[in-house]
Amino acid sequence: MKAAVVIENRLTIKEVDKPSVGSQQVLVKVRACGMNRADLKVASGQSYGRVGGDGTIVGLEFAGEVVSVGKEVKSIKSGDRVMCTGVGGGWAEYAVADWGRVIILPDNNMSWSKAASLPVALQTMHDAVITNGRLIEGETILIQGASSGVGLMAMQIAKAKGAKKIIGTSTDPTRRNQLTDYGADLALDSRDNDWVQEVLEATDGKGVDLIIDQISGYVANQNMEATAVSGRIVNVGRLGGFAGEFNFDLHAMRRIDYIGVTFRTRSIQEARKVVQAMKDDLWEAVELGKLSLPIDKEFQIGDAPEAVEYMRANKHFGKIIILVDI
Repeated sequence: MKAAVVIENRLTIKEVDKPSVGSQQVLVKVRACGMNRADLKVASGQSYGRVGGDGTIVGLEFAGEVVSVGKEVKSIKSGDRVMCTGVGGGWAEYAVADWGRVIILPDNNMSWSKAASLPVALQTMHDAVITNGRLIEGETILIQGASSGVGLMAMQIAKAKGAKKIIGTSTDPTRRNQLTDYGADLALDSRDNDWVQEVLEATDGKGVDLIIDQISGYVANQNMEATAVSGRIVNVGRLGGFAGEFNFDLHAMRRIDYIGVTFRTRSIQEARKVVQAMKDDLWEAVELGKLSLPIDKEFQIGDAPEAVEYMRANKHFGKIIILVDI
């Protein structure tokens, strides 16, 4: 089969063996793949959790038709249209996923591209906003890095759950102007020296109840200044740097819960629970089309290296999709 494989720290399209399905796995004929920041690291030869290195097939999320299932899989059958997350391997004509990370598509003629755009964003941000962030109706929330696919989904989930005020940030003015279309009541630039003051003014001096932080690094202390006493900060991403200054006294004074999340250290059982919690809470909204992401650009799998460079340029809004034999 054709696949996007890392060879000597470069992404190469080549023929490889079709994967075999394990007893608790599902084999999928891939139709479309979503792109994520983690894929950039893997495509350049770096490791992401348990994935990476020479010979790795890139791709954390994909959609397609079930070809076969392992002997212990009961709820999924051959021919089902599904969206999946996996531990790499998605950018290929065939891919496997653990049965607990496979979701049967709704009966609403959802396109392959749309299906491939959703799994990571839905699972990541339900886990961050609801499970760990503990957002409840009437609270205020700030999403740092809101113009990414997962950021756009975080705002929509917050809106669906009755957040009183939703604030999103983006350093790009064009993308920042689009945030209100996806639930933001206020859009700010995290590079602007006055953004914390604007958050405080928008919350009557209190600060937000919850911050979903995809930047970290240079905004760590400002985040705490913008968080209400006894508020929560969920550390989802590190686009602004993996390390930086941290005001421990400010953290203590504001009694902030600072919570780190990642899928890289989760067991299969833990990942299954994340997927199931998202389905239980959000799937009706997905079926009704209330939670969706814009598709910025589509590439054929043969052009996957070009797609990687396009994402690396950081000019896209929403999801980049790789199509496989559409």
